[in-house]
Amino acid sequence: MDARVTPAAMAAPPHDPAPWQPALQALWADTLPELTVPCRAQRWPAPRLVWLHDAVVAALGWPVEALHGPDGVALLAGAALPPAARPVALVYAGHQFGRWAGRLGDGRALLLGEVACPNGALVDVGLKGSGATPLARGGDGRAALGPMLREALVSEAMHALGIPTTRTLAVLTTGDTVWRDGPQPGAWLVRVATSHLRVGTFQWVAALDDPGLLRRLWRFAAQRHDPALLEGLNPDACDPDRVQAWLGAVVLRQARLVALWMGVGFIHGVMNTDNMTISGETIDYGPCAFMEGYDPATVHSSIDLGGRYAWGNQPRIAQWNLARLSETLLPLLHPDHDTAVALATDAVRAFGSAYQRAWRAVMRAKLGLAAPHPGGAASPVAWPPTVPAQDDAWTEDDDALITDWLNALAAERVDWTLAHRRLANAVADVAQAGLGALPEHAPAPLHALWSEAAPLQRWWGRWRARCVRDGVGAPVRAAAMRRANPWYIPRNQRMEEVLHAALAGDLAPARAFAAVLQRPFDEQPGAERWAAPAPPEWAQRYVTFCGT
Repeated sequence: MDARVTPAAMAAPPHDPAPWQPALQALWADTLPELTVPCRAQRWPAPRLVWLHDAVVAALGWPVEALHGPDGVALLAGAALPPAARPVALVYAGHQFGRWAGRLGDGRALLLGEVACPNGALVDVGLKGSGATPLARGGDGRAALGPMLREALVSEAMHALGIPTTRTLAVLTTGDTVWRDGPQPGAWLVRVATSHLRVGTFQWVAALDDPGLLRRLWRFAAQRHDPALLEGLNPDACDPDRVQAWLGAVVLRQARLVALWMGVGFIHGVMNTDNMTISGETIDYGPCAFMEGYDPATVHSSIDLGGRYAWGNQPRIAQWNLARLSETLLPLLHPDHDTAVALATDAVRAFGSAYQRAWRAVMRAKLGLAAPHPGGAASPVAWPPTVPAQDDAWTEDDDALITDWLNALAAERVDWTLAHRRLANAVADVAQAGLGALPEHAPAPLHALWSEAAPLQRWWGRWRARCVRDGVGAPVRAAAMRRANPWYIPRNQRMEEVLHAALAGDLAPARAFAAVLQRPFDEQPGAERWAAPAPPEWAQRYVTFCGT
């Protein structure tokens, strides 16, 4: 199994008198010291490793066995770092629920440093729940086991679903008790990210009104995520055209990310600007949840009282956040303020069309609609889909087909995940039976999700005609649709069950859930319960909490 959930390091190797140590760089601390606060992790009474993700360890090029021993636990606790390591809390600002909150920053997190992976990638390795920092704003700096396991399960499920995300390297318990809605075991999470640069990072630098620091931050971000934009540019220089191109790249990444969220029914729950990365990765899984019965107004977060971050609002909020990012870049876009505003506005407006192309690509993949190619051939959209640079000839018809499918789902709050998977299975059944065409009527397993047949049947006829028109055979279409429509997602009821068991000391259900979620597109024998939706009345009442 890829993700290990273990009791204390029962199989730890003998203590090595010369323990292995990672090569942790300190690029944030060296390049942007104004945005860091040197800090050490809190010492815990009895740290214990309860979760280690082997695939993430391997991606870092670290030895799995070393992390299971006492020295590995001390490293993951931030208590025994290499001599060159300089852990820091990162400073940023942000809008929270649309209101300017001023300086925020890592109140309970630390960046241990950067790691150069064997594949050449550079990533951040940090702790979450490592104790109060000088940026804690009155918080206790601690985390509870439940929210940390939730982030571990959901972030790794998102990765398996093909959605850009931070990764969970490990979860450890502290040996003490944290009080939230009741007593819970204290814990912290070790997180890996392509960077922790946020929209809020740029907002804080803009608030400082320091042009030199803003230029350095932009170069740092471009070097990390868009290095081609710096080719041939003199050190410390900042070219307005390249800044505009960089902003456009961030816009495209966010459009694709949010479209992928929407495709699997993911609801982030707290899309504040300090929770939006420049990299286009999902970060901070506090009150996240997954939509079951289709309703664009679905909200589960206890702190989102007005529904600002409902499933259907996420594209609009992403664009709003990007507008806040563009405001910070005005001094770099053009010396004339009005011209800079016009350039920033154009970049943010481009999100609308970019998102529509990304959403269309996601839904074409989920509905098995082939995309045309210049040579005239058509093939099903792969998953995760590539976003085309421009619309094609089938756009209008496909948009209507997608809209009518969503309306049919909304009419009876049909389960989002089951509806798409059963549609895929309907095609697979045709392929398996060797039939030449889809049936004229929706098959029983799909039809059973509706009490009223007419809306589905009207849509089915049009969808069937579209499939005939693109000429793709059932076996090819079925394989593509099953790859785009998961059988398993981190369903909310199942999540609560495994977290409840973990808090009672039983990590076996979390282990089983993690294993299933690593293969979300494969129907796994004996794992049927993990795919079962919650009763509608339970799902509609479900509430998540941020864990702080």
